[in-house]
Amino acid sequence: MPETRTETTPTSEEDSRSAFAPMRRPVFRMLWLTWMAANTSMWMNDVAAAWLMTSLAPSPLWVALVQSASTLPVFLLGLPSGAFADILDRRRYFMMTQLWVAVIALILCVTIMMDWMTAPLLLALTFANGVGLAMRWPVFAAIVPELVPRSQLPAALALNGVAMNASRIVGPLLAGAIIAAAGSAWVFVLNAALSLAAAFVIMRWRREHKESPLGRERLTSAMRVGVQFVWESARMRAVLLRIALFFLHSTALIALLPLVARSLQGGAAGTFTLLLAAMGAGAIVGALFVVRIRALLPAQTLLLAATAAQSAGAVAVAFAPNLYVAVPAMALAGMAWIVVANSLTVSAQMALPDWVRARGMSIFQMAVMGSTAAGAALWGQIATWTDIHDALAIAAVSSVVLMALAQRLVVDRGIEEDLTPSRVFKIPHAETPPKSGRIQANIEYHIDPARTAEFVELMQESRRSRMQQGALDWQLLRDLYDPGRFVEQITDESWTEHLRRFDRVTAADVQLRDRKLAFHTGAQPPQVTRLLIER
Repeated sequence: MPETRTETTPTSEEDSRSAFAPMRRPVFRMLWLTWMAANTSMWMNDVAAAWLMTSLAPSPLWVALVQSASTLPVFLLGLPSGAFADILDRRRYFMMTQLWVAVIALILCVTIMMDWMTAPLLLALTFANGVGLAMRWPVFAAIVPELVPRSQLPAALALNGVAMNASRIVGPLLAGAIIAAAGSAWVFVLNAALSLAAAFVIMRWRREHKESPLGRERLTSAMRVGVQFVWESARMRAVLLRIALFFLHSTALIALLPLVARSLQGGAAGTFTLLLAAMGAGAIVGALFVVRIRALLPAQTLLLAATAAQSAGAVAVAFAPNLYVAVPAMALAGMAWIVVANSLTVSAQMALPDWVRARGMSIFQMAVMGSTAAGAALWGQIATWTDIHDALAIAAVSSVVLMALAQRLVVDRGIEEDLTPSRVFKIPHAETPPKSGRIQANIEYHIDPARTAEFVELMQESRRSRMQQGALDWQLLRDLYDPGRFVEQITDESWTEHLRRFDRVTAADVQLRDRKLAFHTGAQPPQVTRLLIER
């Protein structure tokens, strides 16, 4: 099987924009089917666990906590899992996550068959299963841009949404049928089988892992750089706020859905799975058309409209007198959900270079799952104080109001930088590279003093760029006796980390350097000195 980036499937520009264009690439197709199987297992696990909890401890809070236990590990472990996905062999790492999920599924099966299951134990094992989900999501998110060209990335992410939501239909239907016919334990048996099959498919993927000549990053350093990059990116901060607000509120519908299903006439396991399937079907329809929808409306307008549509669907489900109203409402909520998720996921992917993609997307997923876990507990508690219908109505109104405020107060200007890797910068060499100690690089500029304000403003972009690349500190120094002399001072953790910054240079960084050089008035280029900070 060919290396992902070397696939050269010829397509016209029109075909490239097709919703199914990424499927023409064999590796994407293979991993898409694997992702479908993995998510089917996830939904089967969640449905079986949630329904089992309604028997073990039927209070709204305990039922909602199943969702929290499933998603909280992604919030807690998202950052280290993203760092591992950036520094380890992604194929092996992805395979091991599937094996972990299979083992937990077998433990769940045995525990139920031996009649040892209790509500706290179910939450603990659901949490353990969530650990596997936490470890696998960042690596898959980082792999997708390797499989398709940039122009097909929105379509590829939409197809991932199709897989996610097709599994939202298939998983609950399978789980419901198995629960009705044989019991919850056999749901986990099938989960284990699907996870093992996915691990076998990943094992056959011939992806070449290229080790950096500088060696692997240390985990703590990799995590620091990942957080630093996201914090310094205004676009990523805006995306994270929006995705957190959306999932904090939209999770109310999923977390309380087992109780909504029971409250409907004839409510049973089949009712619950039908409502989940309707939401999944709506999401699939939305995913197939989301690329076209995004082309028709400005991003900010689309995001607010889709949030309002999801809220309207949730309210309709909450007060639905029967399934004839609840099913279309769930489909509407699913369509709106995928539009919001796809739009914000594409924005995040476009804001991340390859070298930090898994870490950036893990932080994105932490925002999703952290807000989901918090939202499930919050709306479960509010439903306990009031009732499930009022809780869903409050969540719907709050969602639209807070998203509108976020749109107004935190502007995502949608500016896309050219994040193509560049080797323009000359890599420094040292005859005896220091084995330890921080490195300070000084770059001396001479500018027209009349342009000081412009230069200082531009250097703030330089600060952001250096910090995103992993620098520990950045300062701009001005000579008290020569107002046109400035020194840009960058501090790195070590000589190796200093060299890593040159590996992370993008075309946008080269453009920024050229803009800085345009201010320099010296006869020679800016002088660069590198110093070892003695302890």
